[in-house]
Amino acid sequence: MKKVYGSADEALDGLLHDGMLIAAGGFGLCGIPELLIAAIRDSGVKDLTVASNNAGVDDFGLGLLLQTKQVKKMMSSYVGENAEFMRQYLSGELELEFNPQGTLAERMRAGGAGIPGFYTKTGYGTQIAEGKEVKEFGGEPYILERGIFADLSIVKAWKADETGNLVFRKTARNFNPPAAMCGKVCVVEVEEIVKPGELDPDQIHLPGVFVHRLIQGEHEKRIEKRTVREA
Repeated sequence: MKKVYGSADEALDGLLHDGMLIAAGGFGLCGIPELLIAAIRDSGVKDLTVASNNAGVDDFGLGLLLQTKQVKKMMSSYVGENAEFMRQYLSGELELEFNPQGTLAERMRAGGAGIPGFYTKTGYGTQIAEGKEVKEFGGEPYILERGIFADLSIVKAWKADETGNLVFRKTARNFNPPAAMCGKVCVVEVEEIVKPGELDPDQIHLPGVFVHRLIQGEHEKRIEKRTVREA
């Protein structure tokens, strides 16, 4: 089965449709699948629901899809650093489902493992728990959270082999593995693709069974806030 494609447009061909749920890896500006996000923007697909820790910034990452108003709903943990996100949310143009960060990661992981739901104490007694089932275990209340089963996962990794085994670099791993796991189809962009057998099996962070399509490309290395000491 061919997994390596020539461009982001080719890798996404036939996968996009209006109203779909996309799980996106990344944390802040680290490990962002920027090439795939740009291709989704250029496709014109709309009414998207996106599950991601955050929504990029105004001119980078998922912020590009907010600029073009292609996103209907965000499922996120942190929504700072993005003025357009704030404007759309406060004006009622954008739906927002807040998730505690660990809960969001576990919802993605659960979806990838075929687990429809799980109980957690996180969020009990807050707005997060409103409308959710509560059950006691050992005399303690827990709320039911549902696994995320996305139509598409978009992920950024450092290196892959042609069968889709992935290696992430340092903190760029972040939400990428659970996001990759929970999609019916997972498309990954990497900095380097090598032949099968060239990766040390003990260094592989995500096995190729979760990966359906791959592209290689150049990526921008951004720093969110650069702080330097005065000379």
